[in-house]
Amino acid sequence: MEATGTDEVEKIKSKFISAWHNMKYGWVLKTKTYFSRNSPVFLLGKCYHFKSDEPSDQSPNGSCDDMTDESFSRNVEEFRKDFISRIWLTYREEFPQITGSVLTTDCGWGCTLRTGQMLLAQGLILHFLGRDWTWANAFVFENPESESWTSQTVKKLTASLETSLIGEREFRSQSTHPKSPIRNQETEESVEEQYHRRIISWFADSPFANFGLHRLIEYGKKSGKIAGDWYGPAVVAHLLRKAVEKARDPELQGITIYVAQDCTVYKSDVIDALCPFTDSEKTSVKSIIILIPVRLGGERTNMEYFEFVKGILSLDYCIGIIGGKPKQSYYFAGFQDDSLIYMDPHYCQSFVDVSVKDFPLESFHCPSPKKMSFKKMDPSCTIGLYCPDMQGFERAAEEITKILKLSKEKYPLFTFVNGHSRDFDFVVSPVQEEKTMFSEEEHKKLACFNNEDFVLL
Repeated sequence: MEATGTDEVEKIKSKFISAWHNMKYGWVLKTKTYFSRNSPVFLLGKCYHFKSDEPSDQSPNGSCDDMTDESFSRNVEEFRKDFISRIWLTYREEFPQITGSVLTTDCGWGCTLRTGQMLLAQGLILHFLGRDWTWANAFVFENPESESWTSQTVKKLTASLETSLIGEREFRSQSTHPKSPIRNQETEESVEEQYHRRIISWFADSPFANFGLHRLIEYGKKSGKIAGDWYGPAVVAHLLRKAVEKARDPELQGITIYVAQDCTVYKSDVIDALCPFTDSEKTSVKSIIILIPVRLGGERTNMEYFEFVKGILSLDYCIGIIGGKPKQSYYFAGFQDDSLIYMDPHYCQSFVDVSVKDFPLESFHCPSPKKMSFKKMDPSCTIGLYCPDMQGFERAAEEITKILKLSKEKYPLFTFVNGHSRDFDFVVSPVQEEKTMFSEEEHKKLACFNNEDFVLL
């Protein structure tokens, strides 16, 4: 009886907390996000410009295309469509109870898990659909009043929308992506929509979803975490790696995750992950997501690192950054001038049953971007990269090494090193099935991150 009474008290307590969080995170504040017309905007490797006369010369890795009056509105429109098409994962309520707890919401504690999910979702979009993919219905639910686009811009956007959508369909009908099945003009849109829905379903708030909150929390138990605890960006990187490793969906067997150790990417370890079945000839049979936990300073972010962060976000194979500011985690996806562009998980939405055919997609896409000054960023973060094959990895290692060398800081944030981690007295995380989800060495690594300075709410 005592145990039953305790359970009832916990359930009542949970309902009160849930009600408070629903009030705290359930309101949409119509804050406006201001974008300059005089500076380029970068979003996960794509450059957009809202100025109608001069081309930009401010790109850290090149310049935007020359702009004309006719292309001005299209660039505004394309940026919005590109941003809205990214998968947005936020707090949810009333989902199936998390095993070992009475929690049916992650409000107040799950934001870093959500930002980690968003980063992985972008990696899967690159893997299955490519960087040029956008959601055909991105403008169906948009609310221009939620942002500070000028009235002239909105008018131009609306006038060119129909033409743009027709052009998008024509473009997509002429292109393919190596990770997608062969398709023709009649079926391409439906196939892309199937992948779009499938990727979202992998992040469902269900115990059965490959990358859902329930599954990540289950893996987190091996590092001493339980539902309701705060998770730092480095711990989340390891949870995502484990989740991809354990995923049994056949379509997910062609992708893996590598987490950098001690701010070092060991090239031979990455190559082994890309080519797990070839000993003599290193032929890539998998794609890889590389996650690099770093610190951008001591107690505060070092402003000298901003040029490096901008350089990373300017790469088309960058899948974003798990970061935020103290006590809040954000998914950083771009920048303009000295501000980062991000998606915010701190918005409580209702549970969506993705097992229902044609489940609604709107709540998985953010209608408006937010901006934050780089100097407010917490120094703890995890950088994400996607490499489709061996050549992609070699390209990434070469380009990022050049960016690192341009940094004003004496010591780079991370490095690419030849050889295996075991050659430097590190133990490589085993790939084979284990009795526990994490090896003893992994457990030690995760435990050291439990006291991260990056405290989240």
